[in-house]
Amino acid sequence: MREATATARDNDLVRGSLTDPECFAALFDRHAPHLHAYVARRLGPDVADDVVSDTFLDAFRRRHVYNPDHTDARPWLYGIASNLIGKHRRRELARYRAYARNGPDETIAALVEEGVTTLAVNRPLLHALAALKQGDRDVLLLVAWAQFTYGEVALALSIPVGTVRSRLNRARTKVKTALEAPDA
Repeated sequence: MREATATARDNDLVRGSLTDPECFAALFDRHAPHLHAYVARRLGPDVADDVVSDTFLDAFRRRHVYNPDHTDARPWLYGIASNLIGKHRRRELARYRAYARNGPDETIAALVEEGVTTLAVNRPLLHALAALKQGDRDVLLLVAWAQFTYGEVALALSIPVGTVRSRLNRARTKVKTALEAPDA
């Protein structure tokens, strides 16, 4: 059974977990590491463990409402995580502002050394991220850090693709303006 779950599509795993809850573990194995990295970049590694655990617990509890037409569960999982991240909004903003003032902590520096991104330590960018509305920041970071398409972001956040486009354009404009500012 383990071999079958390793190659199964996400929607088949969710459906299978309704009768065999162990199938859900394959979803966790497949997506938790990437989701954890995304959440850690937004909130820090100390909170990421809890958010990822809560994401999968919530997904498991709500697996009966999963839309089986969606073969990829990432948008669903990241949508749940985005809602949980929203509950830590103050922490996320404080983290960006602290990095902008004091530079990166060892965790972010390690991410840069691993080649994840140098954007995570760009002070003007951090100021700009902190200034964005939550919805705009969610869209921007799902595209930039989770590598989601507009359609995947729309699924994750339960918003129309047109809203994704407008939020992303607004976020990009604000970030670009912040990065071009004379004091940047």
